[in-house]
Amino acid sequence: MSVVELRLWGTDRTGPALLRMATGRRRLRSVPGLRFAKLLGTGHGRTFTPGDADPHHWGLLSVWDDGTDLDATPRGHRELVADWTAASREQLVVRMRPLASRGRWSGREPFAPAPDAAVYDGPVAVLTRARLRPSRAVSFWRAVPPVVPDLHDAAGLRLALGIGEAPVALQGTFSLWDSPADVVRYAHGSAAHRDVVRRTRPERWYAEELFARLAVTSVTGTHRGVTP
Repeated sequence: MSVVELRLWGTDRTGPALLRMATGRRRLRSVPGLRFAKLLGTGHGRTFTPGDADPHHWGLLSVWDDGTDLDATPRGHRELVADWTAASREQLVVRMRPLASRGRWSGREPFAPAPDAAVYDGPVAVLTRARLRPSRAVSFWRAVPPVVPDLHDAAGLRLALGIGEAPVALQGTFSLWDSPADVVRYAHGSAAHRDVVRRTRPERWYAEELFARLAVTSVTGTHRGVTP
């Protein structure tokens, strides 16, 4: 098992944020207890295409050994978080534990799902990530925008945004929901979403993909001035 944290920072200064992105990866190497970490750019969640990139919000996804005190993480991680927080006007912190995960991210399986996932009925996060095949990227970007209106109108949705290590070929989504049942209703009820899922294999959009559901244990702070 593992514990997961996503931090999202809002900042007015893009240049320094890009510099912290470039240097931060080195600081996260060999941090005790840190199983997996990715510094992330974000998107507004309006189209989930490269033009959707949000240069004023950045993120850090961290996956830790079970039992890690997320309020007292080791030095490399703690100092990186402090630097981002000091340079930001807002911060959202979402803490989670994995319920289900399939696929890989950078060749790894980052999440260790809990054995009691089937009985969980509380707030849930959904994380997707894909590495697009360059030859299929345009086809994918054309297919995704019709999904967005249904997503933002979905019952139980608290937050939806794009995430990714790079804006062009390494893309993903992160969303917060009131319950697993709300996720299922959206996935089965949206014709546009079903169409994208149906086309995934024949279109061969992804060279690598991951889908994960996570139980939300706490949400603190704000994103765009709102606590989801």
